[in-house]
Amino acid sequence: MTSDTLTAKPAQPTEASANTATATTPQNDAPARDNEIHSGVGVLDKTVKILDALESGPATLGQLVAATHLARPTAHRLAIALERHRFVVRDQHGRFVLGSRFAELAAAAGEDRLLAAAGPILQTLLDRTGESAQIYRRQGEQRVCIAAVERASGLRDSIPVGAMLSMEAGSAAQILLAWEDTERLHQGLRHAKFSAAKLATVRKRGWAESINERDEGVCSISAPIRNASGQVIAAISISGPSGRMGSNPGHRFAPLVMGAGKYLSDALIKASISR
Repeated sequence: MTSDTLTAKPAQPTEASANTATATTPQNDAPARDNEIHSGVGVLDKTVKILDALESGPATLGQLVAATHLARPTAHRLAIALERHRFVVRDQHGRFVLGSRFAELAAAAGEDRLLAAAGPILQTLLDRTGESAQIYRRQGEQRVCIAAVERASGLRDSIPVGAMLSMEAGSAAQILLAWEDTERLHQGLRHAKFSAAKLATVRKRGWAESINERDEGVCSISAPIRNASGQVIAAISISGPSGRMGSNPGHRFAPLVMGAGKYLSDALIKASISR
């Protein structure tokens, strides 16, 4: 039994009955206001109230109760459930804020626009660097290759579209983790082959480098792709054998990879404005 379930008295409805009959309001939850949307699923409507309140900025539990007019146990239970699914996180002051899951869903929704612009840029990156080029998006605790071009001949790092790779190694993983919220960043570092200090450097200079980190003998350079809100939604990379890319590939190739990432970021901004 959850903490916000009411005791079984004939004159008092339970939380469960409120979710199945919208005409019944749980004790301590204020009556619905005329301008509210009612889906017919009470728990969903209450969850949306929590998210609507957090859209205005960080909120304590007390502030959520005041903004949503939900009973305190109900607001707490729903906020904790949203936190489990990463729709809500806590900031350094313990307040509830909107979580990274929304950015992931936005990235998935905007993937078509990204892919429409990606092909020519990846080909240009291949032509100018001589190395295979890819775009990765985070998917849960892994990263997925959503676009790629490969060298026609010679040694190459072959990553097919749809390939799922670890978030624990590689320059693209560094990019996709470096700008995460503090809690998720620390979780991602638990088994990573790179450190918090390295990610701080990535954020400062705007690109990441991997040498023999994901696979022995493989190097990669990655840079962020951002949406119109400035959130990192994907990583653009080049990868190839360390024998050909050299011992310091970042200083050699980073400007080209960063330029490609900025071009795609600008394309997403323009597409967002034109909608």
